[in-house]
Amino acid sequence: MTKPNTEFGSIWDALADTPEEAANLRVRSELMDKITALIEENNWTQVEAASHCGVTQPRINDLLRGRISRFSLDALVNIATSLGQRVHVELEVA
Repeated sequence: MTKPNTEFGSIWDALADTPEEAANLRVRSELMDKITALIEENNWTQVEAASHCGVTQPRINDLLRGRISRFSLDALVNIATSLGQRVHVELEVA
């Protein structure tokens, strides 16, 4: 349990129990944001986006509402790839 008034580097650091979990949440969030931006740029309805992404409309609704806990990193990479995107991983010192 953290002490009151503890400062964190990001919201993910505050929510996660470990640095590894925070890193995973951060990457999933970034991917969700980029996928959401692609959907919005194309002015797709949720049904159209689902068709392009190879998932169901309720799944797209979860993505657009930011329900990060419902998506694994693998699932998000698959969705991005189905939209013709290449996911690039870059490491940097924490």
